[in-house]
Amino acid sequence: MSKSDLSSPSILNNKHYSETSVFQPENLLREARRQKTIHHGEIPRVCILDPDGDFVDHLKNKDKIIKNKYWACYHSDLYTFEVNGEAVGVIPRAVGASYAVLVAEQLFVSGCDILISITSAGIINQPSINKQFVLITEAIRDEGTSYHYLPDNEPSLVSSKLLKHLERDAESTDLPWFSAKSWTTDAPYRETETAIMAMKNDNVSCVEMEAAALYAFATAKDKKIICFAHLTNTMAQQEGDFEKGENFGSIAMFKLIEEVIKKLD
Repeated sequence: MSKSDLSSPSILNNKHYSETSVFQPENLLREARRQKTIHHGEIPRVCILDPDGDFVDHLKNKDKIIKNKYWACYHSDLYTFEVNGEAVGVIPRAVGASYAVLVAEQLFVSGCDILISITSAGIINQPSINKQFVLITEAIRDEGTSYHYLPDNEPSLVSSKLLKHLERDAESTDLPWFSAKSWTTDAPYRETETAIMAMKNDNVSCVEMEAAALYAFATAKDKKIICFAHLTNTMAQQEGDFEKGENFGSIAMFKLIEEVIKKLD
């Protein structure tokens, strides 16, 4: 073991970022198709990650969603709904950095072109404007998955090209989001007062569990990923927390998706 191996956390050791992984998502899906008798077919170009699952539940209750028969993932279901006549895919309950990236890797090799994650988040700094959604421009890397995609000294950022599209005509359009920085953790019950204060001092808006890993993957693999945080709670510090709005925030979420797709077209 080298001297550097002894002085650095083990998660940073043996990382060769330009080296191809032995285990590939295409191969996993090949075997899943074989075992489950699933044929090759198209999935939508735009897909959504819905970690809470409330949005998918709402669409099911309204009979506005169908299960995609070509999705071969062992661990999740892909559903399809319509936004202005376009089929859009959505996967519910992909919670946490590693699971979100596992699903994202498989979505992109299956035909997805743009992935939008919309996750509930705890408020760190109360926003000065009355908007529920944060467009995450940078995510603090306080989880493990991102370190398998990017060196530890690189930030986890949204693509500047995507950000330019999303901020187009921002002054003349009442966008349902504002841009800010988030804190991605993989230990949701270790958000200590000291850690929260450090994030407050770093102008972090909220805490969530997926964005840093998704942005690291997107940067490493040159994929189009946009992460939003739905400000829904203050980490249960008071009774009556975790209120998301009408139909558990599903109406607002649908409008957000509409606006994002419009901006990217």
